[in-house]
Formats: sequence, structure tokens, C-alpha cells
Amino acid sequence: MRYFIEFAYNGKNFHGFQSQPDAASVQETLEKALSTLFRETIAIVGAGRTDSGVHAKQMYAHFETELELDSDYWSHKLNSFLPPSIVVYRIFKVAEDAHARFDATSRTYEYYMHTFKDAFITDGSWYHSHQLDLDKMNEACKILFEYIDFECFSKVHTDVNTFNCKISEAHWKQSGNQLIFTITADRFLRNMVRAIVGTMVNIGLGKIEVSDLRTIIESKNRGKAGFSVPAHGLYLVNVSYPYIEERK
Repeated sequence: MRYFIEFAYNGKNFHGFQSQPDAASVQETLEKALSTLFRETIAIVGAGRTDSGVHAKQMYAHFETELELDSDYWSHKLNSFLPPSIVVYRIFKVAEDAHARFDATSRTYEYYMHTFKDAFITDGSWYHSHQLDLDKMNEACKILFEYIDFECFSKVHTDVNTFNCKISEAHWKQSGNQLIFTITADRFLRNMVRAIVGTMVNIGLGKIEVSDLRTIIESKNRGKAGFSVPAHGLYLVNVSYPYIEERK
């Protein structure tokens, strides 16, 4: 039987979601806990990958087992086996062909910055003390909707078949000293959000003009886009599926 697991994690102590040799990952940690609990080898397939240091407020994965699982009981049990940096919200049965990665229709990320030094949020938000023009940055966000090819924001030497992504939401907002960038798309390229944010920061600083964003995107050249902002301010906050209702 196939099950989905909904969970979240603080990425500070992980080298990303995906398992890799000689480095702690969220996938490996979850698989070890599930395999220990169920007394069988469990492999999970995540909704996507997050880079080293990136967090997830909502992530899904699927796995298979012969066991009939009660969500409340096993979620509680699994949480007791996991480190404080990973929390499981629910486990639920899905159709045999349901796929955590391929069935996701959209993903939403948020990037957090703060403009005044704050000792209590520094692990999950990037401190940037320079004044930014949010109006220009939001104007630039509208340009993103004009394009689907975002090769200029992709990590180089990435094994993908297409650089096309359909962005449906992109905007900045300010709450006190906190700046939050929200972006939603059907898919994302490696390092894409952090490169977009870095480019937006350059626009907000006046280093480049809003209209320059079109030239950057059309160049398809990562070297033309802005710097990649630090990973610790980035959060995957939502993954949507046509057959899954959000938790109440």
C-alpha cells in the first residue's frame, strides 16, 4: 500500500533533503526512522529537493508498506524517533499510483530577510542592513509572469530536460523589520529562488534597473543574474495536490 507523509523540517543541520554519501540529509533520517519502526526497509520519494540549509514548513513524500497504518498513532510514534528538527504532521493512504513529486501541481517558497539586527531570528532570516526599494522590487516581480524559461536563475550543469517554469505568484511584503518574498510556480530549478531574490535585492539597491530584468532573463545566462542569497532564509511553505486537502 502507498502512503503519503506530511512533514516539516529545520534545514540548519542537514545537507539538503536528498540522501547523499557522508552527509546528514532529511531523507536518510526519515527513512531510518520509518525502517526501524516498521521493521522493514522503507524508501521515500519526496515532493522535491531542498538545498543544504533550506527549511520546509510543508513537505510531502510517499512510501510503500504492507502495514495498515493509523495516522495519529504512527505520526506520534515516528516523531518520538526523529530529532527535534523534523516533525511529522500526518501519514495517510493514497492511490497506488499517487506520486509525491510528479503529482504536485504547485510549490510555494518564502524568503525571509530582516533589516535591523535581531538576535532571535538570525538563524532563519538573512540580515541585510541596506535600505531596499520594495516598490521597484514588486514592479520587477510582475516581469517574471511574462516568461517561462528561467535558465538564467538555474544552477549551472544541472541535469534537467527543461528550464521552463510557470510562475503564478511573486511579491514582496514588509512586516516591521522583516521582508518576505513569496513565489509560487508549478516547478522550480535548482537555486532558482535564491538567485531571483539576489537579483531583486540588486534592483532594490538601485544597482540595476527594473527593466534590466528582461535582459537578464532573455540572456539565459546565470552569470548575468544576481548573487545567490544565503540558504537559511529560504522556506518551502506549501506543496499542492489535486487530491489532498490541507490540514485544518
